[in-house]
Amino acid sequence: MQIGLIGLGKMGWNLMENMLENKISVITFDVNKTTLAKVTATDAEPAENLADLVSKMPTPRIVWLMLPAGKPTEQTISQLKELLDKDDILIDGGNSFYVESQKHAQFLAPKNIHFFDVGTSGGMSGARRNGNFMIGGEEQVFPRIKPLFEKISAPNGYLYTGPSGSGHYLKMVHNGIEYGMMQAIGEGFEVLEKSQFKYDNEAVAKMWNNGSVIRSWLMDLAQQAFAKDANLTNIKGTMHSSGEGAWTVQEAIKLHVPTPAISSALMMRYRSEEEDTMTGKVVAALRNGFGGHAMDKK
Repeated sequence: MQIGLIGLGKMGWNLMENMLENKISVITFDVNKTTLAKVTATDAEPAENLADLVSKMPTPRIVWLMLPAGKPTEQTISQLKELLDKDDILIDGGNSFYVESQKHAQFLAPKNIHFFDVGTSGGMSGARRNGNFMIGGEEQVFPRIKPLFEKISAPNGYLYTGPSGSGHYLKMVHNGIEYGMMQAIGEGFEVLEKSQFKYDNEAVAKMWNNGSVIRSWLMDLAQQAFAKDANLTNIKGTMHSSGEGAWTVQEAIKLHVPTPAISSALMMRYRSEEEDTMTGKVVAALRNGFGGHAMDKK
């Protein structure tokens, strides 16, 4: 089996090594020439550009995109439509919005290019080994790429989810759940920090991750973070968001599904991006006005 892999960022590079380790031939391209030059030290074959990558592959081809969602993915798909042939398969393993993935499938259909939207989870370590994949696309074509996922996934770590868009939809909801779980963990440790007791955060995370109800990979990552910086004093508390939490909340609103935990986690991410807010100032002023409550001044 041979894969054309486009995009060698942190996820893409690890995915390439995962494939190579599982005896999958890889031809790869990245717009970053420095990154592409490093490919020569691996068993993968670098391509000079998209046309070169496609020309090096026998038909029918399987091409995997591991690019940022939005313009980079859309522009690359547009270029590949002109380069790929009938019965080739194009996989988008990034975090595209599921509606865009449905459009990509429709865009490629006139040339009979088969599109699969693949939600990729497990972080960099999952891309490198034992990944987790949520796969949407044509059911009758899926058997052609099933052996690929059998090799690069964790046991029971891949799922064919249905028609185009369903893979990225499932990943969107997955990330929404992730928002809520991380927010709960963060809030818990903040309560501990402000309590009358002096807890060893690393020890707490380690203990919680061995036999407790809330044991998880996220708790393991928390332990690792506290091991490096006991109180995370060197980290600014800005929580950046990739957009998938917002998509999940928007979808929930459209479907009239209450998602208070995910929605609250998303709002807290937005709040963390600001040093101070007008909302906070107004609420503080109102509380002081009606109840004489304390109001901090700069």
